[in-house]
Amino acid sequence: MGGEVASPDMVVAALCAGCVAWCLVSSWVTGTYSHVDRLWSITPAVYAVVYAALSGGDQRCILMAVLACAWGARLTHNFARKGGYGKGEQDYRWPVLQKLPLLAHPVTWQLFNLSFIATYQNVLLLLIVLPSAVAWQQRGAALNALDGLAAVAMTAFLALEAAADQQQWIFQQSKHRAPGLVRQRHLQDDYSRGFLTHGLFRFSRHPNFFAEQCVWVSYYIFAVASLWNGSDLSALGDWRVWAHPSAAGAVLLVLLFQGSTTFTESITRGKYPEYREYQKVTSRLLPLPPFGAVRIPTKKSR
Repeated sequence: MGGEVASPDMVVAALCAGCVAWCLVSSWVTGTYSHVDRLWSITPAVYAVVYAALSGGDQRCILMAVLACAWGARLTHNFARKGGYGKGEQDYRWPVLQKLPLLAHPVTWQLFNLSFIATYQNVLLLLIVLPSAVAWQQRGAALNALDGLAAVAMTAFLALEAAADQQQWIFQQSKHRAPGLVRQRHLQDDYSRGFLTHGLFRFSRHPNFFAEQCVWVSYYIFAVASLWNGSDLSALGDWRVWAHPSAAGAVLLVLLFQGSTTFTESITRGKYPEYREYQKVTSRLLPLPPFGAVRIPTKKSR
């Protein structure tokens, strides 16, 4: 009885249910819908820490939790400096989405709020951490080469996402002439366009989105590593080794980004006429060499 380990699955499920309830009630009280956004960088790290804390010191679970916390700390900082935790703040896309004919009626919008905004998104934030559940089930298994691959890949994509967010932050702050940041000469054409096309954004229109997806695909590799014996290389050639159910979170996250990116760009095209030209010569997500030169803007920024 004393040696029985508590199930982290029940703990994270209860935490997730609490987050769903909090986001739903908060949206009714405040009339805003970015409460999941406020939790986005926090709850996955908490879930990973729960699995690590109840793993009896398992090296893989601890490594995964450390990486999840590093991801969460950086993303939380980026969200906070943009004012995401400010009172009344919400993602600019929610009001636009709310005006769509299908969702404009209060009843349909609240159904969407319940099903997608509050419930689906919070469940997704739990699903992307399911590889920690697999590692917990296999606790005690030795680290292997796949763990090294997952850790290196996740760290690299964290660095890519951080670099992209920093470039966008500097551009937006200098564009709006924030105190302490002067406009940079090599970005003059981008100030005129209204959006960033230099740096990482020359190779991908959304390098941060790409990196975010890859972070959690990399995290899934830990689940495969926990199920592999570390020596039978032929086993890695079997697709069934890679098709574990714990991949569901990463797959659903990638699918979510496809839809959200399309919607985001539809708003951007309406705001910045020259964005269509940028779309023609720059990869959407996967960083690739430019397909052509970005046109010189028709109007110059002062």
